[in-house]
Amino acid sequence: MQVEPLPRPSRLVACRNAFLSGVLLLAPLVVTVWAFRKVVDLVGGSFRPLYEGLIPRALEGAPLLWDLLATAVVVVLVTLFGFFSNYVLGKFFWALAERTIQRIPGVGAVYNAVRQIVATFGSQNRNLFSQVVLVQYPRPGCWTIGFLTNRAQAEPQRRAGAGELWTVFVPTTPNPTSGFLLMLPRAEIVELEMSVGDGMKMILSGGAVTPPEPAPAPAP
Repeated sequence: MQVEPLPRPSRLVACRNAFLSGVLLLAPLVVTVWAFRKVVDLVGGSFRPLYEGLIPRALEGAPLLWDLLATAVVVVLVTLFGFFSNYVLGKFFWALAERTIQRIPGVGAVYNAVRQIVATFGSQNRNLFSQVVLVQYPRPGCWTIGFLTNRAQAEPQRRAGAGELWTVFVPTTPNPTSGFLLMLPRAEIVELEMSVGDGMKMILSGGAVTPPEPAPAPAP
């Protein structure tokens, strides 16, 4: 069975398709140029009476250039004002709001506690806790969750004379901004696979939130 070839499009149809393709390609560019020109006329043209008398006569024949420069100056000034409002006015009003909240009875204490928790376990200080560990504290047989903070051997570890000691921070529950700094032998520390975030959730919830145990790694 022979398949008949499709008829070739006529030249008129081919020209029409080419024209439509050109329109589709040029339309975004034309709209962009038109919108940019409108913005320049709106911003730069609005300030033209302020600087029009200062332009030399030899350069008065390029009004678009001066509108572009005026628009650029306005954009720079608005950007500088935004930086000023964020880093100067923003800090001032934020500090004023904090002082007002802290003076409210009851609310100020809760706000300070939450702020301390956020500062302790924020993104900047979270890197201090490299790993979640289990240690026996405050007595043998009583296990608690802690965060491994350092493996370095400094003067306190050397003067203890107990071999290699790792530094572990054991926070209190449910307020982890306070806790105990322990220096324990490596053999008395059980390293866990849970993330630091899951360990924080478990401590903040008083053990009510228990993260799922990670799946065992496949055997090689």
